[in-house]
Amino acid sequence: MKPFWNLHDIFKRISVVNLHHNLNKITMKNIFNYLAILSLFAFNACGQSTKQTALTPKSSPMENTISKPGNPYYSNTDTKKLNVTDAEWKKVLSPDLYAVSRNADTERAFTGKLWDSEAKGTYYCAACGNKLFKSDQKFASSCGWPSFFEQENKNSVVYKEDNSYGMKRIEALCGRCDGHLGHLFDDGPKPTGKRYCMNSIALDFVPDNATIQNGTKDNLETITLGGGCYWCTEAVYEKLDGVQSVVSGFAGGKNENPTYEEVCTGRTGHAEVVKITYDKTKTNLDEIFQVFFTVHDPTTLNRQGADVGTQYRSVIFYKDEEQKQAAQSIISQLNTEKVYDNPIVTTLEPLTKFYVAEDYHQNYYENNKNQQYCQMVIQPKIEKFEKIFKARLKK
Repeated sequence: MKPFWNLHDIFKRISVVNLHHNLNKITMKNIFNYLAILSLFAFNACGQSTKQTALTPKSSPMENTISKPGNPYYSNTDTKKLNVTDAEWKKVLSPDLYAVSRNADTERAFTGKLWDSEAKGTYYCAACGNKLFKSDQKFASSCGWPSFFEQENKNSVVYKEDNSYGMKRIEALCGRCDGHLGHLFDDGPKPTGKRYCMNSIALDFVPDNATIQNGTKDNLETITLGGGCYWCTEAVYEKLDGVQSVVSGFAGGKNENPTYEEVCTGRTGHAEVVKITYDKTKTNLDEIFQVFFTVHDPTTLNRQGADVGTQYRSVIFYKDEEQKQAAQSIISQLNTEKVYDNPIVTTLEPLTKFYVAEDYHQNYYENNKNQQYCQMVIQPKIEKFEKIFKARLKK
């Protein structure tokens, strides 16, 4: 497959877009200084906040199975009862899902993605993947939460008495993980007369007849890249046509199964990276690299803006000689053409092991668009990408 862009043209476009977005050195310095001040109140090294808002569960419609690599307890087929500690649930669930599933919090009415959905498919527990309801068991309700008149099977949902807030109610729990789903009421439609009033965030949904849309297995390839905070890199590549999936994680370190907190110390040797799976019939390695060198600064050693440390290094983890040579070629060309004022410091490292980051790091931008870090740092990168690669965006 031929390159989609001429390098000279694409980096000419970069300089123009930089002006449009005020991403010159002076402006970026001001942004970074502001971020440093904000960090006193809300951010750590990567701007991560422990509070997430407007969480949108991300489903992967492949053979009616959802993939949650950051949650080892998640399965759409295993019905064996789980016995997981609260501390472990807190580690693998997003903060919002943890609050509902483990602390029985309730999302605000009419805010959930699924409350008025009429799509045909299957509903699963968002915490453990247990099958709960089918869409033909759902009915239109004015309460503001997804409502069902019947559960998928007799073991999918279990109950206990709930006397909180001075009320006597029946709490509905996932039959596999005992996670809070909502409540059961006796004001539903026939034939059961029941209303399973569920929190939308506690549910995952997979449409019927879901198939792999982005190519066959033989056409798929992967590449692992580190360009600073993985939230930024993930958000950009999710919009590139031909990219099937982007998973945030860690690579290049000495510790097995590192946690985010461990990597943040800078002592494990890992870099924040994304593993990109793409369809070779729709994009190619050349374009993947062009995007990579467009949306981050490959000339700053162990740093991207306000994010400082070896975990934020610019790095390409190659899995074979072809990827290594392709990376060497584009770096050599960029240096020769003096596209940047300073030499590129991107390292090329063999990929030995990729570790998936915690679940709440996945799809972070989509789930937290109102966060200041998302608005001030990630959004400008996305806008820059969308202008330069306008013709290559997913439809």
